Amino acid sequence: MKAFVFPGQGAQFVGMGRDLYEAYPMAKEMFEQANDILGFRITDIMFNGELEDLKQTRVTQPAVFLHSVIASKVMTIATPNMVAGHSLGEYSALVSCGCIDFEDALRLVAKRAKAMQRACELQESTMAAVLGLDDARVDELCQQISGDIVVAANFNCPGQVVISGSVNGVERACELLKANGAKRAIQLQVGGAFHSPLMQPAAEELQEAILATEFKQPHCPIYQNVNAYPQTDPEAIRQNLLLQLTAPVRWTQTIRNMVVDGATEFYEYGPGDVLKGLIRKIAPNVQVG
Repeated sequence: MKAFVFPGQGAQFVGMGRDLYEAYPMAKEMFEQANDILGFRITDIMFNGELEDLKQTRVTQPAVFLHSVIASKVMTIATPNMVAGHSLGEYSALVSCGCIDFEDALRLVAKRAKAMQRACELQESTMAAVLGLDDARVDELCQQISGDIVVAANFNCPGQVVISGSVNGVERACELLKANGAKRAIQLQVGGAFHSPLMQPAAEELQEAILATEFKQPHCPIYQNVNAYPQTDPEAIRQNLLLQLTAPVRWTQTIRNMVVDGATEFYEYGPGDVLKGLIRKIAPNVQVG
């Protein structure tokens, strides 16, 4: 069985998507449509802009979404049996399985990016990658930090968990995690504490837009970040998406569940190949393309 997976923020690079734009008329049409919807020429930044401009959340998120969705449209003739996306990538997955229209999803992604940027500006916050401890131990140790917000935010693969929270909370947690056997705890260059309670203002801001968007019956299950389980009910998918900004990304559990349910081939659509590497660590016996 074939599974399509889609990356999140962090996979961007200058020049992304230009090859698709130049090679496929459908891709060019979709990129130009996106320029109109967003109200600025995101293609100029993606294809020829400065890296600092591309790294702005309001640009990065729609850029990665566009590259992922358009690549999945023009570069495959296969139909997935199941889909999943890492954080922002869940929106690409929702388009891929027919649950949300491309235009509606792009509008949601643009609103999500702006809402997250505003939430980041409310309190100084950060994230850190923790290597060498299992998921449960990282979660347990984060809960021991009192007086500061810090949570396990991304369960990426065995031995790699990203924590998220206030700057002081993350720094304290990194010291505690290293003292308890973590090989490394590396603070990440990100705009804020994604997938933590500090994203609640963004979640509230995005809620109205998600509730106003039409969610249709997907043509295959989508495995969602908040619980790693397959879902085909449009209203359940909507409710899980509402929780996504403040809940952890359960990527390890997602891939394992997809394999248990029959996935033997995984195809990553989007800039870079980060998810391929994670999948090989989670499920070394599956085919990754």
